[in-house]
Amino acid sequence: MATMYRYQLPVEQTGWALSGETQTSFTWEYEDERAKLLALYDKGKKQQWDAATRIDWSQDLDPENPQEIDDRLIPIFGSPIWDKLTDKEKVHLRHHQQAQTLSQFMHGEQGALMAAARIVQTVPELDAKFYAATQVMDEARHVEAYARLLNEKLGIAYPITPGLKALLETVLTDRRWDMTYLGMQILIEGLALAAFQRIRDFAKNRLAASVNAYVMQDEARHVAFGRLALRDFYPQLSEAERGEREEFVVQACYHMRDRFNQKELWENLGLPVKEAIEVAMSSENMRMFRKRLFSRIVPTVKDIGLWSEKVQKAFADMGAIEFADVDSDALLEQDARVAADFDAGVFVLGGLEGPPKTP
Repeated sequence: MATMYRYQLPVEQTGWALSGETQTSFTWEYEDERAKLLALYDKGKKQQWDAATRIDWSQDLDPENPQEIDDRLIPIFGSPIWDKLTDKEKVHLRHHQQAQTLSQFMHGEQGALMAAARIVQTVPELDAKFYAATQVMDEARHVEAYARLLNEKLGIAYPITPGLKALLETVLTDRRWDMTYLGMQILIEGLALAAFQRIRDFAKNRLAASVNAYVMQDEARHVAFGRLALRDFYPQLSEAERGEREEFVVQACYHMRDRFNQKELWENLGLPVKEAIEVAMSSENMRMFRKRLFSRIVPTVKDIGLWSEKVQKAFADMGAIEFADVDSDALLEQDARVAADFDAGVFVLGGLEGPPKTP
């Protein structure tokens, strides 16, 4: 059955086509490349994989808790709303809540697919075009994997949220090539890594965990790609131009932090929307989750030179400034090791008592 028939809300509410000016940049310099970007390109070539064969799709999901995630990770867990639910209603909520989250992963990966193709077209340096070309294939594979997980295993899907839609629209319509990098490679994918990691490390279902582990192996390279390219470029900008980028970072991060209210989910399940959002946004679990969403973004923003007092103040306000000195390269290597452990069948599936995988 086509995905269109699995959506729990009318897709007409969020479907859209974008139009904007795009500058195509050719280069005739084929030898003056940067060694680190070429090394990343080489790694991207070698780490290509097939979602149809690397993932064991014969594994099933638990009908009562598809990804076997602890209920304490449900935003309204422990609230009066949760306590009023019957066991059958809790099963229904787990199914829909996990499907809604995975649906946003799937839609975000399609946005990343569009952004990577746009980078190939617009970025001026050949080494960056080379690497972005490998990312296009990565993102197509990620859309494939999440679509298959939703369609074949969960059986339902949710349309893109208005918040993610608005952010993607901004990233994909700005004609400046570096803004595509900044919005997608640094911010959206940096945030996605933290969200993927939550399932990779806490889901006890090996199929669900492995999909996220393999996607993370690619996405960590993508963030490194954006970091290398922008670290060279931003020192060349004027103070006013860097200020524009910093303002975008601050506004986008607040936007991403505040959009995790799952309003569409509560509406579709017939729960009291205002109360559910208030519980979700105020719970200690979600507060910690929203904070950790920036564990990959903060050190990268610092590294590329968008580190004014305004940016630091915003991250301090979000409770995420502590991540400023995280070693991004070490995280990339760790994500690769975890994916290899899944291949070898030796990764120990987690739970809330398991060891954290990032500082």
